[in-house]
Amino acid sequence: MAEFKHIVRIANTDLKGEKKLVIALQRIKGVSYNFAHAICHAAGISRDKQAGVMTDAEEKRLTEVVLHPEQHGIPTWMLNRRKDPETGADKHLMLGDIGYTLEQDQKREMRMRSYKGVRYPLKLTVRGQRTKSNFRLNKGKVTLKKKVNVIRK
Repeated sequence: MAEFKHIVRIANTDLKGEKKLVIALQRIKGVSYNFAHAICHAAGISRDKQAGVMTDAEEKRLTEVVLHPEQHGIPTWMLNRRKDPETGADKHLMLGDIGYTLEQDQKREMRMRSYKGVRYPLKLTVRGQRTKSNFRLNKGKVTLKKKVNVIRK
């Protein structure tokens, strides 16, 4: 039996060894609960196993599946970036790539002057939500006039 590790390093992220593998994998940015289940199934590792008792070979296999899920039989509908506008390929973004790609998408929309691109810099909603009563933080406070009582002599 392999010795217990309190910290397991997978995909440049430290995972807690005491937690079940499915729960520990969710600490990686870009891995949700369902995606963690799919990763465990594709790697052939029990999802109820503690992360700290994995062997080095299992860690290596798990890292490979996390970084390249489309090559290990995970269906394309589970990937978080399908039909990339630049390449047209299906891929799954992880770690720092998520924030960078989101920022680039917003800049592209702003350059195109699309409806969403116009609303991003104004900090308004871009998906059709109502803004009269909600999202007041973005629009400013509604000031109500207070009644001032007059003091008589």
